[in-house]
Amino acid sequence: MAHNDLIIRNARVLSSNDDQIADIAIRDSKISAVGTVETDATYEIDGTGCILTPGGVDVHAHIEQTSGMGLMNADTFETATRSAAIGGTTTVVSFAPQSAAPRLSAAIEDYAVRARRGAVIDHAFHIIVNDMAADHVTEDLQTLIAAGHRSIKIFTTYNIQLSDRDICDVLAIAKDAGALVCVHAENDGLIGWTKDKLLAAGKTAPKHHALSHPRLAEIEAVERLIRFAEFFATPVMLFHISTTEAVEAIRKARARGVPIWAETCPHYLLMTADVLNRPGIEGAKWMCSPPQRTSTDQDALWDGLADGTLDLVSSDHAPYRFDETGKLSNGTDVDFSKIANGLPGVEVRMPLMFDAMLKGRVSPTDLVRMCCTKPAEIHGLPFKGDIKVGFDADLVLWDPAGQVTYKDNDLSDNVGYNPWTGRTIAGSPKMVLLRGQTIVEDGKLAGQTGQGKWIARPSIGVTTEALPALEYTEAIT
Repeated sequence: MAHNDLIIRNARVLSSNDDQIADIAIRDSKISAVGTVETDATYEIDGTGCILTPGGVDVHAHIEQTSGMGLMNADTFETATRSAAIGGTTTVVSFAPQSAAPRLSAAIEDYAVRARRGAVIDHAFHIIVNDMAADHVTEDLQTLIAAGHRSIKIFTTYNIQLSDRDICDVLAIAKDAGALVCVHAENDGLIGWTKDKLLAAGKTAPKHHALSHPRLAEIEAVERLIRFAEFFATPVMLFHISTTEAVEAIRKARARGVPIWAETCPHYLLMTADVLNRPGIEGAKWMCSPPQRTSTDQDALWDGLADGTLDLVSSDHAPYRFDETGKLSNGTDVDFSKIANGLPGVEVRMPLMFDAMLKGRVSPTDLVRMCCTKPAEIHGLPFKGDIKVGFDADLVLWDPAGQVTYKDNDLSDNVGYNPWTGRTIAGSPKMVLLRGQTIVEDGKLAGQTGQGKWIARPSIGVTTEALPALEYTEAIT
């Protein structure tokens, strides 16, 4: 019988469909056995009293990316993926924006070089498209999708938004080429009008940022993108859902077979807009878009995760330092519209959700599904996100008896502050494995920069039996 490289024995093993005391054997970077393993190994770890999960899969993180305000965020691939690994995430999908190079193909290669240089964990890219009139966009999209970049990110707001007409072109290309279209869905007109009126009325503090992104801006754009997905029968992923009404719109759309998937984030599940209401400029630390909402919205999001309306939890890691290089780049005496939006989250996503599981908010198998399995499946990341024979040995060994109280600056990224300061969570990652190799031990990085691999995605992991609209079919035949 084949010799194993490593066996983890007697842990409580959580997968997408099992919660059991078991052994896990690893050979040649893959999981070789799950259950009672009677063979031996070069190394063994006693997991008694610990919980073993797959490595986290975070499919929404901004790394080495310039914002719509022209501000480079705080993290490199080295610092962001170091932070991710320490928090139990072993695969990340970040963004490669079209604006990074003269051609879309060159932009992707630029980010691939950055990741090869710095990434501690495995990774893939969403292609951000913000200019359909640029040279060779359609050609480059088709080529990149065929090469394994199977997701496109578009915006319906900010200075990188696409028009409805351009969105139609992206959906048509993605349908034919086999890609997932990911959308930041907010109505730009409602945001712009409300922001201008707030500023004119002297309502300029960070707490007014939440008002400047009306909930109806999300609701309208979500409902519009649902109709676009319905027209083309193209799979669409709606990013960072924050409102009760958007959850309900998605629930109804899915019930009638629209190819829509959706995610939310810990800061919508666990924060409300009250977090912005702080003295002076301090609330800027918690500014993000969409903003945090209400406790009623939190309940709707948890319910949406429980019934499958929302598929997964991502971090939307958007790191800006609270200084002149980041959120305060325009000074400290400025209105909210001149402050960069975003929170660091790639390190805390898994621990926050693990804590929610220990507190009974989600089941053990649901924790795995929404933080590991579903992100990998939907985005087409092969052999990631679950504990199964043949899958990559990306594993996290948790101490459920551990307790952490977050401090002002205790994360491993380059942001310099922790938006969860003062929050106490149960459980902490003791050991993190990437493809069978230890990359984190007792909260310390043991992996190497550049060891992460780019993951080619032969296909997306969602399919649909929905038919496009009659007019679509007539138009293309």
